[in-house]
Amino acid sequence: MAREGPNWEGLLKWSLSHADGTNTSRNLSEEDKRWFMEAMQGQTIDVIKRMKEITLVMKTPEQVLESQGVTPQDIEDMLDELQEHVESIDNANDLHSIGGLAPLLDYLRNSHPNIRAKAADVVTTVVQNNPRSQQLVMEANGMEPLLTNFTSDTDVGVRTKALGAISSLIRHNKSGIAAFRLANGYTALRDALGSESVRFQRKALNLIHYLLSENHSDIGVITELGFPRIMMHLASSQDSDVREAALRSLLVLARDRSEKPDTSSEDDDKLKQILRDRIRGISEMSFEDLGAAKEERELVDSLWKACHNEPSPLFEQGLLSLPGEDAPPPDVASQYFQPPLRALAANRNPDPKPENEKNEAPLLLGPGPSA
Repeated sequence: MAREGPNWEGLLKWSLSHADGTNTSRNLSEEDKRWFMEAMQGQTIDVIKRMKEITLVMKTPEQVLESQGVTPQDIEDMLDELQEHVESIDNANDLHSIGGLAPLLDYLRNSHPNIRAKAADVVTTVVQNNPRSQQLVMEANGMEPLLTNFTSDTDVGVRTKALGAISSLIRHNKSGIAAFRLANGYTALRDALGSESVRFQRKALNLIHYLLSENHSDIGVITELGFPRIMMHLASSQDSDVREAALRSLLVLARDRSEKPDTSSEDDDKLKQILRDRIRGISEMSFEDLGAAKEERELVDSLWKACHNEPSPLFEQGLLSLPGEDAPPPDVASQYFQPPLRALAANRNPDPKPENEKNEAPLLLGPGPSA
């Protein structure tokens, strides 16, 4: 429903007329007070009330909404609004108390893929860096529909959004990580790496790296599932973000192997060849592309050190650290923000004179003018 915009111009004129500094302060009349309060309250939204209204819509059967002219796009727009509200952690936690969490999770099973994807997006916002909401979603069995969408939805966009929600749900959440493992989550991640969607691949690689960093014992699991060879293939991807994400996880594996003697394998030889290929590709980059590939250069060098126990050819070629890369950033702030004392010292006149002091005539030495 369209709402009239705020009368900002009228409010501004009223404010200026009462606080422009030209008039002494005065008491507002009751009429002025009433007008001002109505103007401000008209622009204030009761967020919890609005979330309850959205919850009521989410609880309404789909066929009833359709009969009332509500379209899937309307539902997406409504979920967009809900996502804005739950960006506040307090509002996110209140979603459960007002009965909105369960119908939101039900939307993960909606017949429209865009709604399933958007619902996962909202869940991501609800649980992100929010242990309380993570617990509430786990208790509401929210992991199940997310895993279903991640592993078997026919729409890759829905699968990607579901994976994003799972990543936020299990981050710093031991029970969530345990549930993900028990549900064969690593097998699903391996399948995601084989997708043609680079966005899906990136999300999967980022979650793999997080899980490996949190628990090195999982390295054996992903090695048995064949992850190293898949990641080595992705380290040559055309997408720079996929390459970097793959190299990050490979670095974790390489460092783990370097701590264990007599564990060389064919995969090590393949990784060394991939690193040579990447070094050759990096050396052929333009200076601009080299600057954008800073993290990839550092990852390749670190992997080379883990495999060869020596600096990579990138170091020898001067490509590991480019001119000016380690220089401190330019001092922009001091041009506009000076400490008060420094500003005062800079503006101080070193030889102040009273305004009423008259300039005396200089004393001239030497012969005066001829008579």
